[in-house]
Amino acid sequence: MDALDEITATIESVARKVGPAVVGINRHGTGVVTADGLVVTNAHNLRGDETYVTLADGRTSVGRQAGVDLDGDIAVVAVDTSGAPVVEFSMGPATLGQVVVALSNPRGRGLRATFGTVSSTGRGFRGPRGRRIAGSIEHTAPLARGSSGGPVLDRDGRLLGINTNRLQEGFYQAIAATEDLRTRIGSLARGEAPLRRRLGTAIAPPHMTNRLRAAAGLPEVDGLLVRGVEEASAADRAGLRRGDVLLRAGDVRLTSVDALYEALEGHGETLELTVVRATEELTVMVSF
Repeated sequence: MDALDEITATIESVARKVGPAVVGINRHGTGVVTADGLVVTNAHNLRGDETYVTLADGRTSVGRQAGVDLDGDIAVVAVDTSGAPVVEFSMGPATLGQVVVALSNPRGRGLRATFGTVSSTGRGFRGPRGRRIAGSIEHTAPLARGSSGGPVLDRDGRLLGINTNRLQEGFYQAIAATEDLRTRIGSLARGEAPLRRRLGTAIAPPHMTNRLRAAAGLPEVDGLLVRGVEEASAADRAGLRRGDVLLRAGDVRLTSVDALYEALEGHGETLELTVVRATEELTVMVSF
């Protein structure tokens, strides 16, 4: 068997084994059956309270959102999957150069299978609400629109990751199928959403802060500019306003959005913020 025949055989084998476990999610994405009656997909594929799941055999059912982790971009949908196989998790992490097969069922219109290699590991990207998702897999298996939430698999058809993010120049990212992900999926299936504290602000990148302040005739300051405040959020209750600049959380300098997220997760029920409002420095206590 030459190399092309071997590639063909690998794709056919993986598609035959795992394809029946790959489903369409609403009109926006793909999912994969990870246990009887449970489908994993990206949180960004869900719209409203109802989730339409189209199985590989063409059956469409309304699923129940068992658990959603928006910041981690993972969701578990409870739905009748009777007759569909369950994907197996890989025995180890993805490795650089490893051969992978990506499967998808965009909008439930039929299985697609593509072939590539792992181009990088341990990557990071922003989730739907801006938090950084670390440890992802980057690979070269091409994916069509509607493929997010589908599986990227090793040559034996075992799950290496959940495809989620299209990059430039033909690269794609997947949330790695680690033991942590398995644990998180189990928690979501039980309705246990992760507790991540949210400030409730729209934040401008640090490099934009002084450009926007200069446009308003204000002096330079190093921090995170608040571009908006959600009504009834922790930030709103604390009195934060659009145009405020967040300097410190406790004793930690807020030099990046990630520093703010780390501060939110590292504190208890309250967080002290040092803020510049126009030219005045204030201390604001935020309660969660």
